Amino acid sequence: MDQQEILNTILLTRLNYFSLAGMLELYKRVGSATLIMEHKNDIRDILPDASDKLVSAIKNCDEARSRAEVELEYDLRYGIEPIPMNDDRYPQRLKDCDDAPLMLFYKGNADLNQQRVINIVGTRQCTPYGEDLIRRFISDLKQLSPRVLIVSGLAYGVDINAHRQALANGYETVGVLAHGLDDLYPTRHRETALQMIEHGGLLTEFLTQTNADKINFVRRNRIVAGMSDACILVESKSHGGGLITTEISQAYGRDVFAFPGRVGDAYSEGCNNLIRSNGAGLITSAADFVKDMGWQDDATLMRAKQQGIERSLFPELSPEEQLIVDILSKTNDLQINLISVKTNIDITRLTSLLFTLEMKGIIKTLAGGMYHLLK
Repeated sequence: MDQQEILNTILLTRLNYFSLAGMLELYKRVGSATLIMEHKNDIRDILPDASDKLVSAIKNCDEARSRAEVELEYDLRYGIEPIPMNDDRYPQRLKDCDDAPLMLFYKGNADLNQQRVINIVGTRQCTPYGEDLIRRFISDLKQLSPRVLIVSGLAYGVDINAHRQALANGYETVGVLAHGLDDLYPTRHRETALQMIEHGGLLTEFLTQTNADKINFVRRNRIVAGMSDACILVESKSHGGGLITTEISQAYGRDVFAFPGRVGDAYSEGCNNLIRSNGAGLITSAADFVKDMGWQDDATLMRAKQQGIERSLFPELSPEEQLIVDILSKTNDLQINLISVKTNIDITRLTSLLFTLEMKGIIKTLAGGMYHLLK
């Protein structure tokens, strides 16, 4: 990615506090932060209904540019990857959300566009019951669906238990932070965070020198929700951050699940209420979750691929799978967004279909998130 484009995107990130929706519309319409800055004196030629504040902010951006230069220098020095929205590494599921951040900052090695991505959220006062649910769920999930990226927020309670159990079971796990990557909150999770950088990563929309303010935790929840296929609520009081993530997930059209708890338990009240109001599917095990997501064949297909079974053993394709194959046979090596447009299949469903086709040995993933049909 061109460093000038990265610098200009960081600059726009500093400005989008004036109007996130307006900045996003402008960015998506133009497709490049650099092109926006080239038209900074005539923005209304591109976006006629741009607000006065947005026009003024872009025109008078010298202070923001200086801050962006400092940020980029720090990122390059300390191995932080700035990922603009137009970068292939940007989470494609999140990109489709109306309030997605223009820029993410990342330190890690996990692919943020894996075929299966889930988030596990809940209370910061996780009980032994909740800890046991997380342990059993992730351990069993590994046997049923071996390739899943597990996302959470690195906070106390459910979050840190989810990250640690993911690492213990050989899953990659990503923590979405409410501050910049020059700091870590809470500090006592530093050892786990260092392990995650080697087997997953740390992700944030916030520049360095950003404090972990309360509002930032709410904002980061949309990233947790948006980059995932499904949200799993383990334990929650009647009001809590985990419930905010489930609400955002519902708004994004993601699948939401919750573990029930004993009637009268404070930390099960949020889950029970959500299930009762049909805001979440009830699950009691990883098997329930995998069945509801339609991921039952993951382990079988993974073993088949590892054993080199030819795709002739999987002659049957669903109508949607056949449509994808037909598209790639006409124009091979396409990114998921283009496949989605050509097939009219939403990104969440499409990632599942592409994963199945890859496991069947019909397609393979190339560098840059391209999908290649094997002849």
